Amino acid sequence: MLFLENVLLALSGLRANKMRSLLTMLGIIIGIASVIAIMTLGDSISSSVTDSMSSMGANNITVGLQQKSTTEETTESGMTFSMGPRATEMSDDDYVTDEMLQDLEERYADSIDGFSLTESVGSGTAQDGSAYAYVSATGLNADALENEDLTLLAGRTLTDRDQEESRKVVLVSDLLVENLLGTSNIEAVGQTVNVLFEERYYAYTIVGVYEYEESSLGFSSSSSEDTETTMYMPLQTARDQNHNTSGYSQFTVLTADGVSASELGTSIEEYLNSRYYSNNESYEISTMTMESVVESMTEMLSTISLAIAAIAGISLLVGGIGVMNIMLVSIMERTREIGTRKALGATNGSIRLQFITEAIVLCLVGGAIGIVLGIAIAAAGTNMLGYAVSPSVAGIVLSVSFSVFIGVFFGYYPANKAAKLNPIEALRYE
Repeated sequence: MLFLENVLLALSGLRANKMRSLLTMLGIIIGIASVIAIMTLGDSISSSVTDSMSSMGANNITVGLQQKSTTEETTESGMTFSMGPRATEMSDDDYVTDEMLQDLEERYADSIDGFSLTESVGSGTAQDGSAYAYVSATGLNADALENEDLTLLAGRTLTDRDQEESRKVVLVSDLLVENLLGTSNIEAVGQTVNVLFEERYYAYTIVGVYEYEESSLGFSSSSSEDTETTMYMPLQTARDQNHNTSGYSQFTVLTADGVSASELGTSIEEYLNSRYYSNNESYEISTMTMESVVESMTEMLSTISLAIAAIAGISLLVGGIGVMNIMLVSIMERTREIGTRKALGATNGSIRLQFITEAIVLCLVGGAIGIVLGIAIAAAGTNMLGYAVSPSVAGIVLSVSFSVFIGVFFGYYPANKAAKLNPIEALRYE
């Protein structure tokens, strides 16, 4: 009951001295608003980035060739020493072959759903008279195309027959159709599109139009005409265009449901290196899971957010000093009041509690304003960056807790000074 009375007295004091209270709370408001805004902005970006990366296949495994970290050299005298990796060009024997993929599929039949195989043709310019559109051409197999999760608006997808016969057919975006052809998506199906790659034109037939979606991991051009979209073609068509008769330097394993990508990736790496690359002096197999990338990205963003928030939190200390200062002034102004209360029987503990409560209420009110302001700033920032706002619950709890701590820490000294006042001297204070 005594605590509630002290809270009401503190609120009454805030209303009586609005401007002074606001100036006192300014440091607390700015500090907490900064911490909340930074942590909320960091959580929002982290959440959006990890969701985007997860949608790219958090449970998939990227398998690729890399140069061996060390090579052993033996001198004429018989001494053996290790050297760094040699810069060697890949030969046909270094690449992963279709036979290796078939072996993997048979060995891990219960754990693998398929292999995503792609071939980058590069960036080009699709032209039709004066109209143009920038494209990034990629060849991919059926599993890779399914993994892209495209929304088809018109036409059909790439078929097995397209893949087997290496047909020059493509899937293009609705943005390309709008910028290049100026027709409806349905009318674009069946038309021929000419694309310039490295000073040579290639003709492709459009068999399907998919819905273009901006990536949340990058920034698109301000003009839709200058936006580069992906053009998909059969894998073998892309390999033929690149004159690529070798195997694969990289591929993605699509794991089955319930399979640990990390464990399977380690097993695949060990198996391929022991069976196919044990005698290869230059290259070895390495694996990477999107799951580990997501974890690393989340940890990095969280660390950066906490570091910046800690720097911004310094202003909270400044605000705390302001609270202590105003409490000392308040005690001097209310010295006769303190003396009267002590003369009527108030204990040192009740006087101390009264002023500590006032300091806590002052900090909590400032903290509440700071939280609202911080969320508003973070919402504006995430909206400008194109992310969904995700209020930091941890930041809010931390801010409220810190506000209480500041109230107790910086309010104790003035409260203790008030409690130790001599009642006779206090009553005589002018």
